[in-house]
Amino acid sequence: MQKIVPHLWFNTQAKEAAEFYTSLLPRSEVTSVRTIHNTPSGDCDIVSFQLWGQSFMAISAGPYFTFNPSVSFMINFDPSQYDDARTRIDDVWAKLLDGGKILMPLDAYPFSERYGWIQDRYGLSWQLILTKPEGEQRPPIVPLMMFVGDVCGKAEEATSFYLSVFKNTKRGTIAPYPSGLEPDKEGTTMFTDFMLEHQWFAAMDSARMHDFAFNESVSFIVHCEDQSEIDYYWEKLSAVPASEQCGWLKDKYGLSWQIVPTAMDEMMSKGTSEQINRVTQAFLQMKKFDLATLQKAYEG
Repeated sequence: MQKIVPHLWFNTQAKEAAEFYTSLLPRSEVTSVRTIHNTPSGDCDIVSFQLWGQSFMAISAGPYFTFNPSVSFMINFDPSQYDDARTRIDDVWAKLLDGGKILMPLDAYPFSERYGWIQDRYGLSWQLILTKPEGEQRPPIVPLMMFVGDVCGKAEEATSFYLSVFKNTKRGTIAPYPSGLEPDKEGTTMFTDFMLEHQWFAAMDSARMHDFAFNESVSFIVHCEDQSEIDYYWEKLSAVPASEQCGWLKDKYGLSWQIVPTAMDEMMSKGTSEQINRVTQAFLQMKKFDLATLQKAYEG
C-alpha cells in the first residue's frame, strides 16, 4: 500500500473528476467508489483511483473548501521513457484546458523546453513538464507545495521538518532564488524536491501577491499500521488544535494531513452497510483515531 496518498475534496464532483483524470494518463483507473451516510455533510462519495500508477483519493463532501495553486501536481513527461512525450504533454494540456485556466502558458522556459501550469475545470492545479532525462529518475506525478503569504520563505525549513518526521527520506534538488528576481528574496527556495517514505514531493517559495493559502481541499493521508504509529504522526504533525477532526490535522505551516489506520480501509471497503455505518458514527466523534474503538465498532 502507498504510504502517503493525496486526498482531494470536492463539493459533489469526486466521481466525475476521478473519471476525467483517469482518462488523461496511462495506467490510470477508478478502483473503488463507496458512499458513507449520515455525516455532517450528508451522504459522501469516496473515490479511490490510480493516476499513472499512483494512488489518489477524492471525496464529495460539500462546498467547504476550494482548490487553489498552493498545492499542485507536477506531471513529468520523460522523453527517455516515452518516445511520444511531447505529443502526450500537448494532448493532456488541451484536455485540462477545456473549462480550465492557464496560470503559465505551455511554452519553452530556461528549465524545460516544454512546460505549463494550469487549473482544470474543477480548480485543481497541474504543472506539466517535459523533463530532462538527466540524474535520478522522478515518478510521473509529484505533488508540489507552494509556500506563500505568512509561510513564504519557509519551504526549506518545512521540507527539512517533513524529512525529520517521516522514514525512508532524502533531499533531492534544492535551487535557491538568485538576486534580481524580486519580490522573491535571494536564498529562499525557488525549487526543491524530497522523498518521504520512498515517495517524491516538491516545494517552492513565492513572494508574489497571492490570495490563497494551504487549505483542506488537498490533504495527504498517512496510512498507519497500529496505534503507536498513529500517535507518533499525530504528535509530530498536529499544530492547530481547532483543526483536529476525524483524523485530520494541520501542521505548523498550514498543510493538512489525515492520520489513518490501514485497518480502516479494509473496514470501509469490506464491511457490511451496518458495519460501515457503525465505524462512520464512531470516527465522526474522534479527533485522533482510536484504532481499538474503531475495531470494536466494526465488530459490533
